[in-house]
Amino acid sequence: MGKIQLRNLTKSFGSVTIIPSIDLDIDDGEFVVFVGPSGCGKSTLLRLIAGLESATSGNILIDGRDVTIEAPARRKLAMVFQSYALYPHMTVAQNIAFPLKMAGENPDDINRKVKDAARVLNLTHHLERRPGQLSGGQRQRVAIGRAIVRQPAAFLFDEPLSNLDAELRSTMRLEISELHQHLKRTMIYVTHDQVEAMTMADRIVVLNAGTIEQVGSPLELYRNPRNLFVAGFIGSPKMNFLKGQAADKRKAATIGVRPEHIGISGTLGEWQGRVGAAEHLGSDTFLHVHTDHGTINVRANGEIDAARGDMVYLTPETDKVHKFDGEGKAFG
Repeated sequence: MGKIQLRNLTKSFGSVTIIPSIDLDIDDGEFVVFVGPSGCGKSTLLRLIAGLESATSGNILIDGRDVTIEAPARRKLAMVFQSYALYPHMTVAQNIAFPLKMAGENPDDINRKVKDAARVLNLTHHLERRPGQLSGGQRQRVAIGRAIVRQPAAFLFDEPLSNLDAELRSTMRLEISELHQHLKRTMIYVTHDQVEAMTMADRIVVLNAGTIEQVGSPLELYRNPRNLFVAGFIGSPKMNFLKGQAADKRKAATIGVRPEHIGISGTLGEWQGRVGAAEHLGSDTFLHVHTDHGTINVRANGEIDAARGDMVYLTPETDKVHKFDGEGKAFG
């Protein structure tokens, strides 16, 4: 009901090419996250799927039907934006019901669908409130409810949590993931936040300058990044990259080591350095160690006894060192 296929899809604005050419299959019921830095084309790609932008060339298929030139309303997709776009003079119930009323549906059916959506989103006791009486997270749930009642083939989310504070973002990530499990509908989610991508996705699509760098599950991308771009974008804190002698030793142009894959000692190790800053966060401590190879970030036990100025020795886990050639491609 929600299989989406992109075939040689391109998008240009005048002489500027935003999406050079993309081929991608999204399975029915899958949660796929488009992730990448600002300007990489992820929101443009989502808008192409939604029909809010016209493709320059190529095809968009939904359940095998070519919808490339069809209007957004005929694609059976529901989009949730960064902005809640709620009507302030309407109640929660009226906001959720609005697309159904515009479609001329039976009032009894509208009432049933609104109640069902409110129950799923824990909004039952807020149906008579107006948006100004709700928290940011509740407003976003109302926007999602407005999408749910349309019973779309797929949901498209365009950075829906970026306006929320850190605690609300964490809560809403869980709620959207649980909603996906409940509805079992295809969801495409755009974000620049790789933490959202890692915690929510069945598969992640990493975009760079309108090109797909790699597609895979969160752990596939974490364990086996295809190139330097993916390696540096997936994972928090970011992977350390070292050149020169440290890389030459392993016959690579560049090596990458994640902060959590580096052992630390006060007496012996492969790289010697001095702690520049120690961020004690309780369960973890993040050390920024200045070495002859540059600053290396280390994720250590939260109770480690290390402070600014301490001399330490670092050793990467042998089987967790990533090797890259001169073109930035992973090998070995």
